[in-house]
Amino acid sequence: MLSRSSFTSLVVGVFAVYVAHTCWVMYGIVYTRPCLATAAAGAAGGCVWPYLARRPKLQLSVYTTTRSSIGAENNIDLVLNVEDFDIESKFERTVNVSVPKKTRNNGTLYAYIFLHHAGILPWHDGKQVHIVSPLTTYMVPKPEEINLLTGESATQQIEAEKHTNALDEPISHWRSRLTLNVMVEDFVFDGSSLPADVHRYMKMVQLGKTVHYLPILFIDQLSNRVKDLMVINRSTTELPLTVSYDKISLGKLRFWIHMQDAVYSLQQFGFSEKDADEVKGIFVDTNLYFLALTFFVAAFHLLFDFLAFKNDISFWKKKRSMIGMSTKAVLWRCFSTVVIFLFLLDEQTSLLVLIPAGIGALIEVWKVKKALKMTIKWQGLRPKFQFGTYNDSEKKTEEYDAQAMKYLSYLLYPLCIGGAGYSLLNVKYKSWYSWLINSFVNGVYAFGFLFMLPQLFVNYKMKSVAHLPWKAFTYKAFNTFIDDIFAFIITMPTSHRLACFRDDVVFLVYLYQRWLYPVDKSRVNEYGESYEEKTKKKAHRE
Repeated sequence: MLSRSSFTSLVVGVFAVYVAHTCWVMYGIVYTRPCLATAAAGAAGGCVWPYLARRPKLQLSVYTTTRSSIGAENNIDLVLNVEDFDIESKFERTVNVSVPKKTRNNGTLYAYIFLHHAGILPWHDGKQVHIVSPLTTYMVPKPEEINLLTGESATQQIEAEKHTNALDEPISHWRSRLTLNVMVEDFVFDGSSLPADVHRYMKMVQLGKTVHYLPILFIDQLSNRVKDLMVINRSTTELPLTVSYDKISLGKLRFWIHMQDAVYSLQQFGFSEKDADEVKGIFVDTNLYFLALTFFVAAFHLLFDFLAFKNDISFWKKKRSMIGMSTKAVLWRCFSTVVIFLFLLDEQTSLLVLIPAGIGALIEVWKVKKALKMTIKWQGLRPKFQFGTYNDSEKKTEEYDAQAMKYLSYLLYPLCIGGAGYSLLNVKYKSWYSWLINSFVNGVYAFGFLFMLPQLFVNYKMKSVAHLPWKAFTYKAFNTFIDDIFAFIITMPTSHRLACFRDDVVFLVYLYQRWLYPVDKSRVNEYGESYEEKTKKKAHRE
């Protein structure tokens, strides 16, 4: 059976292999081996040449229709026409799009984007390229928030027309942005090893003895964010559409294709549109180099999360004494983590944040059971709870703990009650449950660090920190600093973002206490044992 140290080494080794493999895969995505044959030997060498190298005069046309496929110019509307289209020039234009009755009745509207020769209609041009993108998507609308005392809505009026759909049923939303890209590099592909990701966007033509690929037109679906969606009402006849264009390199194009496929896979696995939107935000709102750093930071965050959970569970599993440990701090951490989890669940936060919070809440509940020395015995279907007794040293710790909580209660309770009353009068919520959870979580975030003070007070009274789980603390500290980075990247409530920085200060205080109180080998450690006792046991065995 593997020891703890060898198991940790195995996990770290697997992590190192995973990071190395990820780097190799990323290199394979951004680097494409070119065809080295000359133009004269292009046909024989199997090279595929760029049609854009001929510098054709192009035109960009955007049409809308309710049909997913079109064969001619019937039943389609031209919404944007860019003559003398320059693939090197970036632009952004906003147009008004007519919304058909079918689309207003929860139907779909498609955009057809054509890149074709100037002066020729797309369906008469044999060398045109086009791509299709839906301008609508289906999503459950956000519940309306009201003042719980007056019943006043956020808009101070009830809309005359309401959807007949139930609140938990998805309805049609308008995508107000359409982002287009054209790969502008004059890159010569090797016909025998075309990248599969780019190949599905390529259209080949035979020109003389050589094969050319037409301009690669791409729609950036990662730019379609939830914040840009608009509910389509039945009375709406026109909606704005912002069409933006920018050139793109081959490396970034391949990377973007893989990221879009990854987001699509998440949705196939059951991730909601909002969850997928959080992942999109990481890619779209972040610099590409900073994004690469984020990948590595996220990998280390996952590793430290695992090691912190492992050491925390190991610490409490072996814990036999509560000497030097604040029971009320353990109870508070359990309460606060459960409240934070329920709050994140109510706010429909990304699963990237929600899942670790849920696991942490379960561990804190288990730690409370250990701290209270609780055993559960079942009498039929009715559970019976039994609590263990404390020795004199543990009772002394409880006295320090109760003394610290007494002083804190004078400050904490009025602040929490006052904050809850203020939010009830001035802030709008979806329901009373939402207000209750928000009031609890605001108290946790704003004043929760005060409940960490009893443990600091116990440390001060006992002049020792040997009873604390320092291995788990170390891994959690690394993650705390990593959370500071994620606080600017992943979308989360502002209060949760500020709490990440609050934890930094608390950990620095713990570090100061560790430096202030040197190791005393006669004191018990976190497992209820002292160094001298271990030495005596070993001598007795010998």
